[in-house]
Amino acid sequence: MRLVVQRVQNAKCIIENVEKSSINQGYVVLLGVSDSDNKEIADKMIKKLINLRIFEDENGKTNLSIDKIGGEIMVISQFTLYANCKKGNRPSFIEAGKPDMANELYEYFVEQIKNEKINVATGEFGADMKISLINDGPFTIYLDSDDLF
Repeated sequence: MRLVVQRVQNAKCIIENVEKSSINQGYVVLLGVSDSDNKEIADKMIKKLINLRIFEDENGKTNLSIDKIGGEIMVISQFTLYANCKKGNRPSFIEAGKPDMANELYEYFVEQIKNEKINVATGEFGADMKISLINDGPFTIYLDSDDLF
């Protein structure tokens, strides 16, 4: 499982010229799922995400996690995080999870964050989405379950 976590001041997701969702301060999370991912890996990634201390405290130090600031999370499915560009110039997505399985894990990921009492916004799995955001910092972190666990 791969996550690109962007600390944002705000963000919105547009599908077919209609705003589907928006958040204020928090994270935009681009979520990539591989065929080898499962709920156990998702749970570990959610714990890592929620406990990341990348928000500033009263002294300007990055000591606060998303729940401590009352932040929100927008989760966007992003199979292209599994692009393989080793051969040629056209990416291969053979490492990305099959759509049914990936969608199931995406939905699970979102529900588990909601269970943590964090406001979650989403895109739409498989849709052509336009994501606009103001990256705060900018502060962007890449998390790969293969490197973490």
